[in-house]
Amino acid sequence: MCQEQNCKCKKPYYITTAIAYTSGKPHIGNTYEIVLADSIARFKREQGYDVWFQTGTDEHGQKIEMKAKEAGVAPQEFVDKVAAQIRDIWDLMNTSYDKFIRTTDKDHEAQVQKIFKKLYDQGDIYKGYYEGLYCTPCESFFTESQLVDGKCPDCGREVQPAKEEAYFFRMSKYADRLIEHINTHPEFIQPVARKNEMMNNFLLPGLQDLCVSRTSFTWSIPVSFDPRHVTYVWLDALTNYITGLGYECDGGHGEMFGKFWPADLHLIGKDIIRFHTIYWPIFLMALDLPLPKQVFGHPWLLQGDGKMSKSKGNVLYADTLVDFFGVDAVRYFVLHEMPFDNDGVISWELMVERLNSDLANILGNLVNRTVSMSNKYFGGEVRNGGAEAEVDQDLKNVVLEAVKKTDAKMNELRVADAIGEIFNIFRRCNKYIDETMPWALAKDDAQKDRLATVLYNLVEAISIGGSLLESFMPDTSAKILSQLNASKRQLDEMDVFGKYPSGSRVTEKPEILFARMDIKDVLEKVEAMYAAEGQGKNSEEKTPAGQEAQQADQEKESTADEMDIEAKPEITYDDFAKLQFQVGEIIACEEVKKSRKLLCSQVKIGSQVRQIVSGIKAHYKPEEMVGKKVMVVVNLKPAKLAGIMSEGMLLCAEDAEGNLSLMVPEKAMPSGAEIC
Repeated sequence: MCQEQNCKCKKPYYITTAIAYTSGKPHIGNTYEIVLADSIARFKREQGYDVWFQTGTDEHGQKIEMKAKEAGVAPQEFVDKVAAQIRDIWDLMNTSYDKFIRTTDKDHEAQVQKIFKKLYDQGDIYKGYYEGLYCTPCESFFTESQLVDGKCPDCGREVQPAKEEAYFFRMSKYADRLIEHINTHPEFIQPVARKNEMMNNFLLPGLQDLCVSRTSFTWSIPVSFDPRHVTYVWLDALTNYITGLGYECDGGHGEMFGKFWPADLHLIGKDIIRFHTIYWPIFLMALDLPLPKQVFGHPWLLQGDGKMSKSKGNVLYADTLVDFFGVDAVRYFVLHEMPFDNDGVISWELMVERLNSDLANILGNLVNRTVSMSNKYFGGEVRNGGAEAEVDQDLKNVVLEAVKKTDAKMNELRVADAIGEIFNIFRRCNKYIDETMPWALAKDDAQKDRLATVLYNLVEAISIGGSLLESFMPDTSAKILSQLNASKRQLDEMDVFGKYPSGSRVTEKPEILFARMDIKDVLEKVEAMYAAEGQGKNSEEKTPAGQEAQQADQEKESTADEMDIEAKPEITYDDFAKLQFQVGEIIACEEVKKSRKLLCSQVKIGSQVRQIVSGIKAHYKPEEMVGKKVMVVVNLKPAKLAGIMSEGMLLCAEDAEGNLSLMVPEKAMPSGAEIC
């Protein structure tokens, strides 16, 4: 190993995911996080870092105790089964984690008890009682003012009044120190919108003390000095990031803790950013430990414009998708389709479209053509003929610039953009083939050296692109390099074009990397799969594929014929300018009781939440509404509908048969964006 003082190969890098809750099988939205973390960890290794990548499972709490009881098994047996299932999916997705921690690990439990006692002894934890509104799925207490339409602000479910003796952590003691840290470390919370949310909604208004123990259930870590109490979720779950490294509350930490703490990156979903950027830093301050360098709250992967949940019946699982498309195609999709700070969408149609256009056509066809032409024209030998042309330099510039841009994008955690830069290499190669026309060069013996140079440049460019691809699609990367008989290129070896050994031979029979798929065939197989599981077309709750097919049919019907409507009187621009239109995000929706037509939606518009009642019950279910970005008339005078105040209007289109379609932005737009 290099001994230079500032050598990156000696620099540690510690990355974690949130630990998965063992209440059930993780869906593809949960799985996205481990794949995202894996791509970052793999790329950091390419950059020369000594990476420690930790993931795991959160296995305590009232919800799990209830789930185990419903299943007729002990809680430990229940979490053992689910934890194994989660780990199987992480392994299926070819993730390169270094440690899989479980919060039922005895060494973790022992340290949590010591941490609780230490914080109590130094006065940061005190005994009191809690009276509030409790959400069991989220295992969180809320005040009346924090609820949204009387329901949990995080998941939208019902809350129940609860009162019990509990221990509390004095959050306010450290609040000013945390505010100062956030203000002086702008990189601490990313993206910036998450930082603003935490500051404006939680820290600046003033922190309430945090409940850190419970007596109403038993499935958790007992408080060592008061066995009636068990440790409440966040003091148990969050500390995994240090206990997994060998943190010892009594002192004498192991070598791993000294080497890797503080964490370089906590990668989490945006829904738990508050716990990781407020509770966790304050716990660390109380323990006199350095804070993590960065917490990144990634967006959600949505299906059907809504957050996935089993209760909505819109869940897709990684292993199901892998059965259809393969591991690397699923990895590519979830990484490529997720913007940096906006939610992404997954559907069967989008998966097939990306597989056919990006993977089968742009990448797979390129590799196949290049290997086939090398075999056809030179018996598989790839040599640099030295017959350069002006177009070659542009190819080389694009390739070398893509290497730099990929590196830069990954340093900013813009993974989708980094993949886009790699595919720019493959797109440029396809264009290069069209420009140089190897089949035409092959007809002229005088152009033999030029033909050899063209094919050499293609193999070299694909070798670099294939090497860069390893962090995102490891198996595909290996297959590409194997077909080209190319060695895996390290990042610092991609600074020069032309390192592929002239005279090497490609494989005789190119392998098809990705076969094109027919969307109709895929949807038929999906329907058959759900039908076999008792969730087919005739079930009350339509499958995701069924919903999409129904939507497609409705769209065809609506666009099949033109329609005219009666014209209204002309207005002036001044009349139009009086109306204010903005993009809103529906965060909760429910049926209006005793009404056959009305839905009541909570719509987030910028920093405000408006309640809007709409006559669309016949066209949309409440669960379909949640997560949609919609167009809203926001300055309509409030009015009561069915006894409920409505503070705006959702815009819809209506066809001749009375079918309605919500008007939604064509591209991802932030909540509150002005429509003009």
